[in-house]
Amino acid sequence: MELVLLIMGVAALWFGTELTIGGAVRIAKQHSLSEFFVGLAILSMGSDLPELAIAIDAGIKNRLGGEVSGIVVGTSIGSIAGQMGFVLGVTGLIGYLVLPRRYIYQHGAVFLGALFVLFLVAFDGVVNRIEGIILITLYLVYVFLLLRGEKTQFDVSEPRANARINPWILMALGLVIIIGGSELTVQSAVTLASRLHISEAFISVVIIGLGSSLPELSISVSAIMKNKTRLSVGNIIGSNILDTLLPIGIAAVISPVLFDRELLLFDLPYIFMLSLITLYLFVRVSGLQKKEAGFVLGLYLLYLLIKFFQQ
Repeated sequence: MELVLLIMGVAALWFGTELTIGGAVRIAKQHSLSEFFVGLAILSMGSDLPELAIAIDAGIKNRLGGEVSGIVVGTSIGSIAGQMGFVLGVTGLIGYLVLPRRYIYQHGAVFLGALFVLFLVAFDGVVNRIEGIILITLYLVYVFLLLRGEKTQFDVSEPRANARINPWILMALGLVIIIGGSELTVQSAVTLASRLHISEAFISVVIIGLGSSLPELSISVSAIMKNKTRLSVGNIIGSNILDTLLPIGIAAVISPVLFDRELLLFDLPYIFMLSLITLYLFVRVSGLQKKEAGFVLGLYLLYLLIKFFQQ
C-alpha cells in the first residue's frame, strides 16, 4: 500500500508542476516578461518545485523531532542523476542535442563547482544552518549574475494548459497539489523504507529522485520534438544547479540536514563523473547524438544497478 501511495505522491508532484508551470508561463506572457526570464525563472525553477516542496516538508519534519534527512539529500542527488543520465539520455535518443560551447563552459563549470561546494559543506556529515545559507546565497548570486549578464533570449513555448482556466487559479491549484503530493511522498517513503528495512536515501534516490525528474523530461521531450534543443539542455543544466544548492540549503536552514556517508563518498563522486563525461561529450563531439546519449543512459543505469546491490 505504501508503494502505491508513494507512486501517487510522485504523480501528484508531476501533475501539480505541469499545472503550475502552465499557469506561470501564461501570467508571464500577460505581463510581457521576457522569454529568457520565463525560461530561467519558470521552466527551470518551476520544474524543480517537487524537490523544493519535499525539502521544505522534510525540513519541517526534522524540526519537529523527526529525522528524514535521507529523503532531502537522496531526492536532490537522485534528481540530478536522473536529469543528467536518464533525461538527457532519453532525449538524446530522440533527437540531436546541441548547445554552444560557451554555455557549456560557463554554466557547466558552475554546476560542477556547485557539486564540489556541496561535497565540502557535507564532508563532516551534516549541513548546518550557516552552510545552508551559503548554498542558498550561491544560487541567488548565480541567478542575479545570469539575469544581469544575459543578452539573448531563449525561444520558449508555452506548456500545455487549459486556456479556459484563469492562470492564477491554475497556478494556485498546481501549488496545492504539489504541497499535498510532497507530504504524501515523504510520509509514504519513510514508511516504505522502514517496512522493507532499506534506507530512506535509497528510496529517495531511485524512486523519488527519478519521479521528480518527470517535469524536466516532459519539458525536454517537448522541446526536442520542436527542435528547441538549447531550451532542453539549458533547462536541465539550470535545474541541476538549483537541485545541488537550493533544496538541501533550504532544508538545512529549517533544521540541520544529516548527510549519509555513502551518498557523500559514492553518489556525489559518481554523479560528478557522470556530469563531467556528459559535458565533455557536448564539447568534444559538439553535442549528444544517439551513440553518446546511449552511453550516458548506460552510465545512469549502471548507477541504479550499483545502488540496488548496495542494499
